[in-house]
This record gives sequence, structure tokens and C-alpha cells, in this order.
Amino acid sequence: MPTSHNASAWADDLQDVVAQAVHTLAHADEPAAWEGRAGSLEWTCWETAEHLADDLFAYAVQLGLTVPPLDVYVPFTGESRRPGGPRNSVHADRAAGVTGLLQVVQSSGALLVAVVRTAPPQARAHHIFGPADASAAAAMGLVETLVHVHDLAQGLGLAWTPPADVCARVLDRLFPDAPAGGDSWATLLWATGRGDLPGRPRLTRWRWHNVPPSETA
Repeated sequence: MPTSHNASAWADDLQDVVAQAVHTLAHADEPAAWEGRAGSLEWTCWETAEHLADDLFAYAVQLGLTVPPLDVYVPFTGESRRPGGPRNSVHADRAAGVTGLLQVVQSSGALLVAVVRTAPPQARAHHIFGPADASAAAAMGLVETLVHVHDLAQGLGLAWTPPADVCARVLDRLFPDAPAGGDSWATLLWATGRGDLPGRPRLTRWRWHNVPPSETA
């Protein structure tokens, strides 16, 4: 089970969840379905999968520098390919179809897994929610994968119920103020503005906390 600094165990979780995500999404191999909206997002399913790959890639390259800047992101160029679309550095070749798109997602996930495994304990990467160590980078990659595959599953008509223990660890690592003791997947969806919890208002703004528990006052 990952602890705040057990980067290898966090990398194992990320590797497993990305593999489950790709396996799930591979069941939607009809190209037209990928042009529909992904759940409540304004992006298409194709765009959302590219955005997921871009997130995984971005967390990896940000953490991968010997002396990363803590006030700006590594300056990869990104672009939106239509007004309102996600601004990505990573785009999949449309000619490669859904198979190629999922390869891009899996490769970006593998890159983040590898960087998390090899980053020194003192490594930190810039993020708007606070400097991220390797465990936070992996947990961020898990959040992006868990919730964006939820978006994609809604748009593509697929079932997606990720491991409850992984959701619980992500909540504990990044969302320390989230209510404890309930269904961890439902709580993670609530914490990211995608679901309801009894007695709690639905969130329209949300954030996570990258600071390792050992470094909080």
C-alpha cells in the first residue's frame, strides 16, 4: 500500500489503473462514438482521451528535470485544434484510429510511471495546486485517469468502476478534507465535481493538495 513517499507503490497503482482504463476503452472501437461528448465535458471523447494522455505526459516531463522550475511549467508548446477544445502538447494521429489513440494514452501513462519510479525523494514539480513530489505526481495521474475515464465511459456507454482501495488512497493523498468513511469512488467523483454526496453541495470548483503529509505543519 502506498505511503506518502512510497513512489514505487504509487507507480504500481498508476500502471494498473492505466492498463484497466485502456482495456475498458478498447471496447468502444466504433470511430463515430468517439466524436460524441464525454459525459458532462464540452470535449469529445477523442479530445478527452488526448487530454488524459497530455496530463500524464505533462506530469512526467515536469518531474523529470534535474532542477525543475517551481513557478512555471516546462515550456512544451500546446494547441487547441478547435475553439473550445483542450490545449494539448500531445495529439494522436487520427489515421491510427482508436487503437492508436489508446496507444498514446498507454505510452504517456508508462512515461509517468517510469519517472515516478526513478525520481529522487527531493524532486518537486510545479503545479498550480502546489509543488508535487513523485507520490503526488502519480496520484495526480491517477485522478486524471480515474475521472476522465469516467467521463469517457459516460460518453461511450461503457461501465467503469475503478478499485475502491486506489480511490481511497488518492483521496487520502490529495483530498485530505474530503469526507471519510463512505464509498471512496463516489467521494472522489464528488471531490472532482462529478457527483453528489448526501448532505453535501455539489462542487463547481475544486482542487487537490500536493504537499506530502510529512511536510504539513
